[in-house]
Amino acid sequence: MTDTLSIRDNRTGRDYELAITDGTIRAADLKQITAGEEDPGIATYDPGFVNTASCRSAITYIDGDKGILEYRGYPIDQLAEHSTFLEVAYLLLHGELPTQPQLDQWTHDVTYHTFLHENCKQFIEGFRYDAHPMGMLMASVSALSTFYPDAGTIADPDVRQAQITRLIAKMPTLGAFVYRHQQGKPYVYPDNRLSYSANFLAMLFKMSEPTYQADPRLVKALEVLFILHADHEQNCSTNAVRSVGSSQVDPYSAVAAGVGALYGPLHGGANEAVLKMLRRIGTVDNIPGFIEGVKEGKEKLMGFGHRVYKNFDPRATIIKKACDDVFEVTGVNPLLAIAKELEKIALEDEYFIKRKLYPNVDFYSGLIYEALQFPPEMFTVLFAIGRTPGWLAQWSELVQDKDQKIARPKQIYTGARNRDFVPMHRR
Repeated sequence: MTDTLSIRDNRTGRDYELAITDGTIRAADLKQITAGEEDPGIATYDPGFVNTASCRSAITYIDGDKGILEYRGYPIDQLAEHSTFLEVAYLLLHGELPTQPQLDQWTHDVTYHTFLHENCKQFIEGFRYDAHPMGMLMASVSALSTFYPDAGTIADPDVRQAQITRLIAKMPTLGAFVYRHQQGKPYVYPDNRLSYSANFLAMLFKMSEPTYQADPRLVKALEVLFILHADHEQNCSTNAVRSVGSSQVDPYSAVAAGVGALYGPLHGGANEAVLKMLRRIGTVDNIPGFIEGVKEGKEKLMGFGHRVYKNFDPRATIIKKACDDVFEVTGVNPLLAIAKELEKIALEDEYFIKRKLYPNVDFYSGLIYEALQFPPEMFTVLFAIGRTPGWLAQWSELVQDKDQKIARPKQIYTGARNRDFVPMHRR
């Protein structure tokens, strides 16, 4: 066997050969490397899983050094240009682009399930008027599991597919209802004559008009944003979905865990931070001073750099074009001029080039959301709606993967040992 890793344990002088498969060794194979009978064996210490593969997956491919993102082998730019969001969702879930009859049936199935049970609407009404939309969304997604008791029968493929369809269908309705609740406006029920994204915009913004007709350019921009966010390999929220899903819980509970992870500012809140940064800069004239502040560690450059992408974020180029289309309808956001000049200067500055800091998807997405009149606290809800097909595709893959076990990472214990209990009067 040539694909092996030779390891010498200098503590004992023993040599070991570990098999290499797909550029990895199995962590469990390290357990054979021991210093004695009482030694449980070597383990890896990897906070944040920066170099640990937790699964095999055929869904999303990323090459961060080359700036490549593919869904099931298809480049993200081609999908964003030519596909609808539901078409991409089908691709993520089934592995192939749908034929026209398959897409028609899939669209029909999703459309059929867009309505929520009235009790679910009452559940949302129970939140305070100032509750954060992501908190309401997380709780509502989790609550859906109680409406479909059979959802826990995850070994049945028909049951799995039914829940997947329901959740993709109902996420925009949940998102719109939590938005309307926060606004103090009456809820707008789905209009199943409209497309997925057009219906979402109608549920958000319809007032007294008989039919809400969103500008097609805005609908297309929202579709593109949903597609760009549909999956992104083993990120924090996807890892949360897989970890919770490994207990064989129903998909609603697993996806609620993903929403909870996305709620955190280090994951889903970056585009809001970009807007705050641009407002703080104020004018194009202030950019050089801001750049110097970044170099001196006094300012943070938000929306640049990425944990995975070390060349450029392929989604950023696509979203920049979507910006232009949206601003044709809404008028140009004055922050756009600051954003473009900041991007230009940063991309030409050796300090940022050396550190591989390039605009990521969050740099421009907040400008689009703001132009569409979403309050900043809704930005992550939109992210969650787009990411739902990816979460569910990853969950479905996990459920059918015979290698997977319930998530149970090792720890390195650093606390005290062998302490005797101290009675209260002696403490």
